[in-house]
Amino acid sequence: MSWRLFLIRHGMTEGNREKRYIGKTDEGLCDEGRRMLERRKAAGEYPEADLVFVSPMRRCLETAEVLYPGQEPVVIEEFRECDFGLFEGKNYRELTGNVHYQAWIDSGGTLPFPEGESRGAFQDRCCAGLVRMAGICAEWERAEEKKGTGRRELRAACVVHGGTIMALLERFGTEGGDYYSYQCGSGQGYRCAAGGSPEEIGKGEIELSCIQPLVFSQDLS
Repeated sequence: MSWRLFLIRHGMTEGNREKRYIGKTDEGLCDEGRRMLERRKAAGEYPEADLVFVSPMRRCLETAEVLYPGQEPVVIEEFRECDFGLFEGKNYRELTGNVHYQAWIDSGGTLPFPEGESRGAFQDRCCAGLVRMAGICAEWERAEEKKGTGRRELRAACVVHGGTIMALLERFGTEGGDYYSYQCGSGQGYRCAAGGSPEEIGKGEIELSCIQPLVFSQDLS
């Protein structure tokens, strides 16, 4: 099976605006973040989707409400943002001089967050979520075939976190990009082609190809 996948980072929160590490903190959108999404939505700059998947965090649920009003999102628990541990809620200024933070910086961001998640554990969790999501997409395709409406490519949107997007594209992307090469701003993201046979998907082998940034008419990040 194959489908079009849109990976969209949630809109800006107050913590994002202040450049803080916001992982398990369940912040909603700030006013500026909501207005940014509404302007882009009104300009038709977000793709339509047959299915909408979200992280269970408020900032993602609220973003999905703005971008896909009237569509009931499917919550994927595994798409939660990384647990930043002792760095949670702090920004780089507040962490300057912290030995744990300096060690993490010196590692190129590969060390586990102290008292939080490791990148590997976080990535495994996100990827398990994509595999579960692929199963839901396959069920949708089978239901459409039974309706006799004719085969067409499914369009699925995932409203998630920046870390989730980076984890998925590094693990499943065919472009060879590394984790940090897929960073994106609030409300931004990527479009790609997702595919794999039922057997491959069952083994967690999904390919994300033709990865391109979502393009906006103006930089509102």
